[in-house]
Amino acid sequence: MRTGEPLARPGEVIGLLGGSFDPAHQGHVHVTREALKRFGLDRIWWLVSPGNPLKARGPAPLARRMERARAIMRHPRVEITDIEARLGTRYTAQTLARLKARYPGVRFVWLMGADNLAQFHRWQDWRDIMASVAVGVLARPGERISARMSPAAQVFRSARLSGSDSHLLGRVDPPAWCFVNVPMDPSSSSQIRARGDWVTEPGE
Repeated sequence: MRTGEPLARPGEVIGLLGGSFDPAHQGHVHVTREALKRFGLDRIWWLVSPGNPLKARGPAPLARRMERARAIMRHPRVEITDIEARLGTRYTAQTLARLKARYPGVRFVWLMGADNLAQFHRWQDWRDIMASVAVGVLARPGERISARMSPAAQVFRSARLSGSDSHLLGRVDPPAWCFVNVPMDPSSSSQIRARGDWVTEPGE
């Protein structure tokens, strides 16, 4: 393992929360803590991405987003990492393939919000993602119908675990996914940027 990369032992269940975190906020913290409780995870890694291929405008510098993430997410079982930049991957499917090769025996669970599940079929190689790792979906009230009726949810409906079995998610072989409801947190990166509380470049 290279210096600066997160450590994991075979048999551990690691949740992966990916995103630009531009900026990280209490909503991210909230879903992370809920995922630790709901999905039987040993730890969670925040994958602070170099950039989101689905967004036309680039995020703030990676080092600045990492600094903010580490300041706001303080938990002994959560690690903030820029491993996607280190791996040189751009898409989630690529990242997962490299992580599985780099950490043999580790069980990964991809974490996402219900809004992402609703448009998951737009992601590159989304079927491969579902087939390679378990997926934990955290839903806010009001987002449930579009997510449950999404193409991805319909294609993989037979692989869905019930909410009462959510703690088993990291221990079953993919494809497997679970949809759980969590309390609302109104925090939003786009709203923070719109208020001017977070600018793309320091000093702007």
